[in-house]
Parts: sequence; structure tokens; C-alpha cells
Amino acid sequence: MKKQFLLFFLFVLSLTAIAQNKFDLEATTQKHAKNYYGDLYDFMSLPSNAHIKEHIQPNLDWLKKAFEKQGFTTEALPTGGHPVFFAEHKPTTPTKGSLKTLLFYMHFDGQPVEPENWQQESPYKPVLKKRTADGKWETIDWNNLKSGYDPEWRIFARAVSDDKGPILMLLAALDIMQKEKVQSPYHIKVILDSEEEIGAPHLADMVKTYKNKLAADFLMVMDGGRHLSNEPTLTYGCRGIATITLITYGPKTPQHSGHYGNYAPNPALRMAQLLASMKDEDGRVTIPGYYDGITIDANARKILAAVPDDPEMIRQKLVFSQPDKVGTNYQEALQYPSLNVRGLVCANIGEKANTIVPNEATAEIDLRLVPESSPDQLIGLVKKHIESKGYVILNRKPTDEERLKYPKIVTLLERESRMLPFRTDFGIYPDRWLTAAMIRTFGKAPIKIRMTGGSVPIVPFLRELNLPAIHVPMVNMDNNQHAANENLRLGNYVEGIKTWMAILTQEEVK
Repeated sequence: MKKQFLLFFLFVLSLTAIAQNKFDLEATTQKHAKNYYGDLYDFMSLPSNAHIKEHIQPNLDWLKKAFEKQGFTTEALPTGGHPVFFAEHKPTTPTKGSLKTLLFYMHFDGQPVEPENWQQESPYKPVLKKRTADGKWETIDWNNLKSGYDPEWRIFARAVSDDKGPILMLLAALDIMQKEKVQSPYHIKVILDSEEEIGAPHLADMVKTYKNKLAADFLMVMDGGRHLSNEPTLTYGCRGIATITLITYGPKTPQHSGHYGNYAPNPALRMAQLLASMKDEDGRVTIPGYYDGITIDANARKILAAVPDDPEMIRQKLVFSQPDKVGTNYQEALQYPSLNVRGLVCANIGEKANTIVPNEATAEIDLRLVPESSPDQLIGLVKKHIESKGYVILNRKPTDEERLKYPKIVTLLERESRMLPFRTDFGIYPDRWLTAAMIRTFGKAPIKIRMTGGSVPIVPFLRELNLPAIHVPMVNMDNNQHAANENLRLGNYVEGIKTWMAILTQEEVK
């Protein structure tokens, strides 16, 4: 009887030690991580293009089963588009700290695919690869993962890094904690978006509708890549985005360039002149007022300078001679709104080129926003600039009467889906708490980035729920997200599991 009591006492002590974060994160992760590659393969095999309605439900079904296995209650929250997945778990013994409820945002939808550009059978059939001596990627047997792994191996599949990978890391962490009898003291809420890659057009209304259900003390976003060095990273803000389409016009139908060149106005040249007038040769926007309100004080410069960017590495990686001169360095450039031409179309090129004066030219533009700017403000400045160049702006194609009346016409179309920017202050309690969890994970402080260049649709959470947010990027930055051959480095996958466990068990800090 005494022996049984002693064993029980030691068992309780072991649980207490675990609850006090004295368990070995690294050893625990390495012990279990290999057990979850099967789940990764299964989930990555489900297509999740948000443009295709039929892709969404199988993912929702898979997530429901996976989270309920970990003791979560789940719900598919209806929206004006695809449902959003919600999972919730209440602790047996709640924390007494100031952070009681943690909300996590990720998304399971992925970008469209062009299978012919992928170096594998299908973007939805995960492939394990290793880099060869000449820098190329070579497919290796998936069964290699049963006996071990090389952190430099990578899994190639659509959405594996953006953003299904972090979801799978969470599920693995939860299952490991369950096996090791580790309980999180936090009320955990998880939102998995199904329309992030199409601008999350229904997310704001969803947050308003389910405001009480989503209430929390702190929001963490597990999306995006770490710093280029692949060192552990925290990001405290992101730029927003708004997009517009511009169309310029020439003759109503394409005309023979021999007959009408030098006479009929060329829409490609007009578009080129118009776009060129918006920026100088150093890449700075010349539209009056575009950078108004943006100041980078001494403290902000110190924060930006602390990020260990390597300008030469970036230059070599992207293969260009000199960067644009918006700001004095890469991080400073991200503190300003951008005006990016993301696509240009006019007639045909190459073997399909015709000797014509084209009828119209189209430019797609994205405006990256910062907290000091707004989409309406910047789009308004663009419109004012276009009008200053003598153009009449329409929100549709011109009629024949309008073509005959106005010498210069631009159609400007505004897209409904927008993402607003945000920036969280350094040093607040959630920052100190999360930093402590990252130090437990990696044994060193993370790189802290004031604001990243990408966009995520989380501002409705910040406004409606009145809570701070910080990004916890987990995947490798060189993951080809949104492009062909998207991939996830195995070392990041394993470290992501460990990071999740550290966050879910992090105690109160001073």
C-alpha cells in the first residue's frame, strides 16, 4: 500500500513539474514529432482553393474530427461566403494570470494552382524532397520520415506553409500534450479562415456577429514566414492592402499600325506614361500627400535597425543591382505605403504579336497600407493625380459618345475586398509574455519586426474585440507561398510544434 501511495505521489509531482513548465520541450518534441507526418500528408491532400466552393467542406470535416479528438468543441460559423471554422477548449484549472483567453487566427484555404508549373505529380499530393549538391530539389521516399528526419528536407504541397502547416503544428502539439499529461491553463479559441486568400470579404461581418463567442485577451496570428535568416521571429504589425484596376483606351477596335500608327492614340503608351508619372526613378511615389503623416522617430529607427537584415543577401537572392530608395533600409521601406503595378496587359506578344494599334491597356495595382494611411485616402489621391494628367475617370467602360467627347479616358475599378493595417506597441504585457515563451522554445530572444510587408485580415478582431495582436510566424520565408512548388522546411515544422507547446504552457511573467 505504501509503495502504491509513493508511486501515486511521484506521479502527481511529475504532473506538477510539467504544469510548471519544467518539462523538456526539445526532448518531448523530438520524441513525438515523427508520429504526425501522416496527418500532414492527409490534410495536405485535400484541395482548398477558396475560389472553388466544393473544396471547403472536406477541409471543414477533417478539422472537426481532428480538433474534437483533442477535446475541443467545434463549429462551422456561417458567413456570406464559405463557413469559418471555430474550435474552443476550456481548461480544467484556469490560469490566475491576466491573460486568460487566447485567440489564434490561421487560414486553411490556399492559392489557386497551375499544376504544369509544379515539379511533382500534383500540388495536392505532398512530396518529400532534399536539396542536391547543385542546389536542385530531389524527391525522396516519404517513408524516410518513419525513421528520422533531416531538418533541411522539405515537404512540397499547396498551402503547406500558407497556412495549413501551422494548423498541423498546433494539432500535433495538442496531441503530444495529451499524451504527456500536460494541460494548458488557458481558455483556447481557434479561428481558421476559409477565404483569406481571396481577401476575407466576409470576415468583418463574421466578427461582429460572433463578437461574444470570439472574446479574448490576446490574439496571435500564425501566418507568414520568419525573418529571412530563419531565426525565431515575432512581428508586431502588417501593412494592409487595397487593389484597383486601370484601363486606358485607343481606337474602339485594334487598327493596322501602318495605317493608323502616329494617328490613333496608343493605350499602351498612355498607360505607361500614366504609371511612370506616379513614381520617380528611385521608386518613391510622387503623388502629392501619399506619404503624409508618416514619421520615423529615433525609437522607431532603433527598433528597425535591430532587425538583422543582410542587404547583400537580399540583393543576391532577388538578383537586382540596387533597391528602390523608399526609406534608408529594407525595414524602413515597409513603414511606408506602396504603389505596386502587379500586372500589365495590352494585346499580344511573342509569336502572337500583331502589327496593330491596340484598343485598350489594363494595369492591376495594389496599394499596401500602413496605419497612418487609409485605402479611401490613397485611392482618392491616385484619382486626383490621374485627373491632373487630363483624364476623365469612369467606373465602367466608356460609351461611344464619351469616347468621341473626351480625348483621355481611364476606367478605374475599386475592388471591394480590402485588408486594413495594424501595429502593436512593443513592451506591453502580451509582448513580454509571448517573448518569454519564445525564449523557452529557442533559448534566445526572437527577432522583433515592427511591421511586415504582407497583409492579413485581422483588424476586425482588433476593433470589435479590443485586444492586441502579434504575429508568430513559424514557416521558412523561402517557401514559395502563392507560387508553384510551395514548401515547408521540416526543421520549421518540428520547431513550430515546440513553439506551440511553449505558448500553450507559458506561465505569468513580471
